[in-house]
Parts: sequence; structure tokens; C-alpha cells
Amino acid sequence: MSAFRFSTTTINVASLRDALADPAAGGYAAFEGWVRNHSDGQAVTQLEYEAFEALAAKEGERIVDEARRRFPILKAACVHRVGDLEIGELAVWVGVSAHHRDEAFAACRFIIDEVKHRLPIWKKEHYVSGDSGWVNCERCAEHEPSPRPSPAPDYSRQIALEGVGPAGQAKLRASRVLVVGAGGLGAPVLSYLAGAGVGTIGIVDGDVLDASNLHRQPLYALADIGKPKAELAAARLHGLNPEINIRTYAQRFDADNASTLLSDYDLAIDCSDNFATKFLLNDACVLAGKAAIFASVYQYEGQLQLYRPDNDSACLRCLWPEATRDGIVGNCAEAGVLGPVPGVLGSLQAIEALKLLLDLPGQLAGELLILDLTTYETRRIRAPRAEPCTGGACARITALKGPEDSIDGLEVSFASLDRARRAGYEIVDIREHREVAVEPMMGVPYTHIPMGSLLADPHALDPEHRYLLVCARGARSLAAALELRHQGVPRVYSLRGGIAGL
Repeated sequence: MSAFRFSTTTINVASLRDALADPAAGGYAAFEGWVRNHSDGQAVTQLEYEAFEALAAKEGERIVDEARRRFPILKAACVHRVGDLEIGELAVWVGVSAHHRDEAFAACRFIIDEVKHRLPIWKKEHYVSGDSGWVNCERCAEHEPSPRPSPAPDYSRQIALEGVGPAGQAKLRASRVLVVGAGGLGAPVLSYLAGAGVGTIGIVDGDVLDASNLHRQPLYALADIGKPKAELAAARLHGLNPEINIRTYAQRFDADNASTLLSDYDLAIDCSDNFATKFLLNDACVLAGKAAIFASVYQYEGQLQLYRPDNDSACLRCLWPEATRDGIVGNCAEAGVLGPVPGVLGSLQAIEALKLLLDLPGQLAGELLILDLTTYETRRIRAPRAEPCTGGACARITALKGPEDSIDGLEVSFASLDRARRAGYEIVDIREHREVAVEPMMGVPYTHIPMGSLLADPHALDPEHRYLLVCARGARSLAAALELRHQGVPRVYSLRGGIAGL
């Protein structure tokens, strides 16, 4: 059956519908246009349809073909009457079968709207008054009360790929992905998953947008500063693809909510910026038997790792049994970051996620991908599952738990470093040499020991003295204070907010 044709006789809907039947179809939609007895306030007795058939048939075929490329449908057809029609007769019929009803509805609406606007078809209306007139259907469409629908997402370039096709697109639509973090890594992950048509995306982020985020998070705008990232991201994704389901969780991912948040998703993607969250997500996914994709960025470098419970891939604790303390390795705020670096790593996470959801070849398996963006050097390091872990279980993870360390009493606040000195603290600047050169501390005596050197030799501090560690914003000094307490230095404290907070 031709995808588009004209008919001079009554349209046989039953046979047309049967021709669209497909065992893979879960949804079917049809549009029927009937001859009505009125138009623009005049009573109509009969219609005549005339078309430039040679041109209109080719354009009709083109419209149906566009619908096939634009929507993941199985079959589609359109029949339009020409000649004389009586009141109540069927003038035009469109039918679409697809895997899901949403695609069938959207494609059906697309076809009839394009037919109305693009085909050289005229109708002559005969009125009760005895008058008659030819009307171009394109002009009719302009006066219809219902507006043309918004453009629908077009997955045609993706569906054309070997390994995707309509079946793969249906897989994506049925997939559910939880993204933890909507920052530098999360912005490209969320954008590409939404653009690809992943059916349900959950966004977990308890932060609000800061001006310093924008150079690496182009999902947002300057006017959005101070607003919750999860809600901002959801609004952008709805604009990109209104057909998918976006769920927002404007909260931190923690031990209390981890299992609940993960329960409704097939895959988790770590886009966080701290080790505590990364390891907690890792542990939750291992216990729940869910796949996870991890990435981290440090200045110009990044690394990517895939954990799958159904193969021999390692989880984070296979490589690092104990989580690195946040602040020991600088985050973006402390160490700096070039905007495209997390963009590249987030894009790689999105690619790995789509490969996993579509079951494409080339997925990371038991290895860690390390990328240096200054030289474009790429290394793949073997990272097999630890020997004690078998059958997807992890010998090191038995239950979810939050950070074991308490920061109560570790952080102290002062309006100035001079007041800290008068309170009996010896001040230790743990910033790097380059930071001190740019912004030296003035007016108070202090000792400068970079954090790496201090942690390598904690005996540089007298356990009988009381020390106040100072860094740029307080994160590294808090982490260092925690670590030094564990190493036997009992009277070490962190300046809350660092130099920036003075």
C-alpha cells in the first residue's frame, strides 16, 4: 500500500487499519476528517475536493516519510478523497502504528497538519443559499481554532545508526536514569540524555547556582544565580525535550535517602564534586545491584569508570577501599578547572550511558579511563574486581553509612587572624606556594606548610600546642584537620570559611 494516495471512492478504514498492524506495535492512532454541514457561519450541503494530484501525491509521500524519520514509528499511511462528497463522508484518513502510543499520536498529528498546510488541495463548498466557492485547504488551516502543535523531538539521525534503530529508541524511552549532581559533569550528561530521548531522568542536587559555576555549566544563565540547580536543569530539559519525564530532588544524596532514590532507576550516573557522595553512590549501587558510571575531574585531567554488577568491572572500593577525604584533593573551587574539562568528561559519561542502555559494544569493562586534556593522552588502566568480591557482591560493603568523622568542634570562626592569635592559636597556612605568592597573609605571625607536606610529616606540629589551619575557603583545612586528628595531633582546628570568610 502506498504511504499516501488519493481516492475517488469511499475510504475503507478497516482495511487500512489492518495494513498497519504489526506484532511489535503497542500503540495505534488514527485521524478521520469528515465533511461537516457548516463553514464560517454558512450551512453546507456538499463538498467537492480537487487536487494537483501529481505534485500532491509526491509531497504527501514526503510528509509520511518525514514522520517516519522524525518519530520512532513502525507504519504510517494517509488517504485523501477527491471528487464529490456528501455531508458526513470521510474526507481524509491518517493512521500510524508505533511501539508506544505517544509516538503514534504525535506522528499522526504531524502528518495531518503538514497535509493541511503543504498539499495543493482545494475544496468547493456548496451552501444552502445556492452559492458555492473554492477554498484552498492551506487557508482553511490558518483559520482553524486549534493552533499547530509545537515541534516534536526528532531522533531520526540517531535512529539511522546501526545499533539504535526504532527498537533502540524504544529502549531509551523505557529507560530510567538517576543523575547525582547537576554541575560541570551533570550539565552535559543531562543535556545529552534528554536529547537522546531517555524516558525518565532523575536529577539530585541540593545546591543553588553560583556565578562561578557558569563557565563550566552552560545549561544555566546569569539570571539564574541563586536558584536551585535541580529545578533550573529540569526547566531546561523540558524545553529541549518536552516528551520525557523529568523528576527533581533538590536535596543532597545521603545515606538516609540513597536507597529510596535509586530504587526507581536502572542506572545511576555520578556527577558529584566530592568523594563522600561518590563513594556513597557507589556503595548504594553495589548493594542495590544497579549499574553506575563515575567520573572525576582535577584541573586539566579526568577519569571515567563504569561499574556493572553483571560483569567483572570493579566498583570504587575495589580500587580505593577507603574513600579519600574531601578537601585532601582539591575540588574545582580550590584547585581550579578549565570549563570544557568537565564538559568532556560529562560527555563521555553520556556516551557510556547510551552504550549501556542500548547494549552497544565498546563499553568500559574492568578498566579505568584516564584523560589528560593538555596533551590528549589517554590511558586505560586495568581495574578488575577485587578478589574477595564475587557474584556482584562486595566484601567491603555491607550497609550504607554516612561519613564516620564528626566535624563538631573542629571548625572555629574568627573575625580576624589577630583574634585567633590572641585566643592562643598558632596559625598554619596550608595553601600552596603559588596561592601564598598571589595573596599572602599580612599582619600576623604564621607558619606556612603546604597541605601535602604537612600530611606527609604530621610531626612538624607539636601535639602540645593548639593550631589553626588556614586555606582559601576552609575545605582543605577541615580535611587536613580531620586527617591530622587521626594521625595523633589532638589540638588542630580549621578556620571556618578560610581566608575568604574573614
